[in-house]
Amino acid sequence: MASEEDIMRNLMGFSGFGAKKPPKEEILNQKLNEAKRLVKSDCPSFDNDEDVAIGPSPTLAIVNDLKNEVEKNVKETVKDDDSDSDDSEEDDFELTPVQKIPMSHEITLLHGQKVVSAMALDPSGSRLATGSYDYEVKFWDFNSMDVSLRPFRTLTPADGHWVNALQYSATGDRILVSTGNAQPQVLDRDGHQVYECKKGDQYIVDMKNTKGHVSMVRNSCWDPRDKNHFISCGDDGTIRLWDINTVKKNTDVIRMKNKQSKKTGVTFCLFNRDGKLIVGSGQDGSIQGWDTRRLFVNTSLSNMQAHTNGSETSCLCLSSDEKSLISRGGDDTLKYWDLRNFQKPVAVAKDLVSYYTTTKCLFSPDEKLIVTGTSAKKGGGNGKLVFLERDTLNIAHELDFGNASVVCTLWHVKLNQILVGLSDGNVKVLFDPTRSIKGATLCVGKVKNKRIDPGEGLVKPQIINPITLKLYREKKAETMKKIKAKQRADPIASHKPEAPLGLSHGVGGRMKEGMSLTGFVIKNIALAKADTANPREAILKHAKAAAEDPFWIAPAYSKTQPNPIFTTKSDSDSEEDDNELVTVKRQKVD
Repeated sequence: MASEEDIMRNLMGFSGFGAKKPPKEEILNQKLNEAKRLVKSDCPSFDNDEDVAIGPSPTLAIVNDLKNEVEKNVKETVKDDDSDSDDSEEDDFELTPVQKIPMSHEITLLHGQKVVSAMALDPSGSRLATGSYDYEVKFWDFNSMDVSLRPFRTLTPADGHWVNALQYSATGDRILVSTGNAQPQVLDRDGHQVYECKKGDQYIVDMKNTKGHVSMVRNSCWDPRDKNHFISCGDDGTIRLWDINTVKKNTDVIRMKNKQSKKTGVTFCLFNRDGKLIVGSGQDGSIQGWDTRRLFVNTSLSNMQAHTNGSETSCLCLSSDEKSLISRGGDDTLKYWDLRNFQKPVAVAKDLVSYYTTTKCLFSPDEKLIVTGTSAKKGGGNGKLVFLERDTLNIAHELDFGNASVVCTLWHVKLNQILVGLSDGNVKVLFDPTRSIKGATLCVGKVKNKRIDPGEGLVKPQIINPITLKLYREKKAETMKKIKAKQRADPIASHKPEAPLGLSHGVGGRMKEGMSLTGFVIKNIALAKADTANPREAILKHAKAAAEDPFWIAPAYSKTQPNPIFTTKSDSDSEEDDNELVTVKRQKVD
């Protein structure tokens, strides 16, 4: 039986009611195809195409379906024989570490025009914070963000100082911000300031006696044991311990020294997982560690020649077993260390160009790969994201980012997504729809939110009165085209520029600049006429006409005094008036 809609469509002769929208899955597939990353041909391919078929973005419905399938597969594997389970485990381990890299798709977050120097993801992976050399920190929410990919908040923690480091707390409700000034800040989840460290006195020689840092802060790190404690390091050669509940000063100070027992700046610092060890790197190329259960006088581990003296070690990272350490040096190297034998590196990777003091390095989630970035050279060489084998530090894979340098990198364990901060102000989020969840995959499948104008559709009422006086009569409604035409015709409203000067003459009373000497004289001297005329002579020009045709004075005295009598000059007049001419008419003597 045909439906009522089909019957009505046939009677009306329509093919359908309204435009047909494409299915939701088709839209998601189209968005994912647009987000595909162009991978070079040398990228390793997967053996089983069915396992890695690229599908739609994992929205809530798709994610639930995947969960149900996983639970179903788990129940089936439990019922199977031991031999079948062994075979399935072998199949799971067929993928190499490079094939597990989520890099098939990408989205781009535009932070600004300058270097993205710091990034941080909260433990859940729902919020991202980015900092840059433009002094701004931007907050991104993957759950509420649509395809426009805009941040929900932008702030400037310290105006005039770029952002060196960002880190979320273990609970995700606070974020630690380190800028180029001497005062690290603690912000809440929405970017409002919770705590600001005190600044020390820069005129005190012993840095242990100051209340805080006196120069630029390079990095800061939360204490994994207490969410109210954190450490920070700076160019004043100290690592300072802070408590949010203590406002006046830092709780303790660690002074880093070089071979000569002199002060050296600290470029990076971090805690281990249990918070019992603090590791820092110095500007002299050394890497030193202190036990938090003892006084910070002697180091528990030290290598004074870990990197080249004078180079800035930009990052340190500890493995999950806390037996291995990697360091990214400013001498274009990455070194892999064994903390049980810290005097010599296990492996060294060279020719990894680094022009930025915030270039990061990290372990992959399974810790079989080490990830770092390289800087792009002006003469040649592009910025790359390099994946190194853990034991040998041989290059396993590279991702090219063109002329942009790779500065900071994150690989979130839960999301299984890689975030790359570039020197051109962009943040690339790499993901794989088949292995990554949430994060960028939530933004790809969303439609851009349409802003609804509350006044849209409302017409302003108009009162028409034909007998109204012209003075009070309202103007007729004009179209925007007519209004723009009138404004265009008005030289003042349209800001019409003045006409250009001719080749040999001026225009509109303006003289052509760059004129000859004659033109300059005419403009400045000849045109400025001086008033040198004699006023007496100018008046006497009209004497004859006044005598022949009197109008003002003579008719008034025509009867009483037809002959005018003028005063004579008296002797009491001053000598200064001798030169004045006085007209006197004397009477005729009979």
